[in-house]
Amino acid sequence: MEMEMRNSQEFFKDVLGEIKEIVKLPDQGCTSEVSGIVTGDGTYLLKSAFKEKYREWLKSEAEILESLSLQRSIPVPRYYGFMEDEHASHLLMSFEKGITLTAALKNAESIWEKQRLFRSFGQFIMQLHEQEPVFKTDFDWLETQLKRARIYAESGQADGSLQLLDQLIVNKPNYVKQTMIHGDSTTDNVLLIDGEVRMFIDVAGMTLGDPRYDEALAIRKIRNNPELLAAFYEGYTRYRVTEEEFRYFEEGLYEFF
Repeated sequence: MEMEMRNSQEFFKDVLGEIKEIVKLPDQGCTSEVSGIVTGDGTYLLKSAFKEKYREWLKSEAEILESLSLQRSIPVPRYYGFMEDEHASHLLMSFEKGITLTAALKNAESIWEKQRLFRSFGQFIMQLHEQEPVFKTDFDWLETQLKRARIYAESGQADGSLQLLDQLIVNKPNYVKQTMIHGDSTTDNVLLIDGEVRMFIDVAGMTLGDPRYDEALAIRKIRNNPELLAAFYEGYTRYRVTEEEFRYFEEGLYEFF
């Protein structure tokens, strides 16, 4: 492990120059280890993944960030580099001075403030869904996700069962036009900057896909809170998922990811 760290430090030193300090951050994700790299020019974010499934996701995130860095049409952290070896994968990106929507909601002192935050969240998700697609694909997103879900379920890498997966395959919702989606649009995966939701993070699943999946994940914790749900839909006005669609995507498909 020490040799592994030396190799990664050498790689990022080549990218950033002299490294003063690497600090493990207090807020850690479920799929990667997150650290801050301090240099003479500033602070950068390092994500490291060690399990096969999560290394696959981290590589996807690196590819997406690198692609978006050329276009800057979607607000995401800036890509600086990616490396992988036998035991780990590492992604280097800009350190953004914002807080997650989850943290902002915890700090909110009134229902009015929470409503304002969810309204901003709804507007931000809608902007993504209505923009011109950045990525091109001929694949059906849901079909692809169901195939990936089977791989994860059969290898013991998912909470969802094969029985649940068979139900999802049989009961697929009607097709809708694919849009740009985040792919894991929970309150953990957007940043609040200057009081508004303004940036996506953890973008491994960003692609052309079913916008109802994003919508279902965005409202998963407020589904039974009429005031906050109404505020979200004041911002997100393009469509409202049905109860059946919500259950399919949030209580069904999301169990595999």
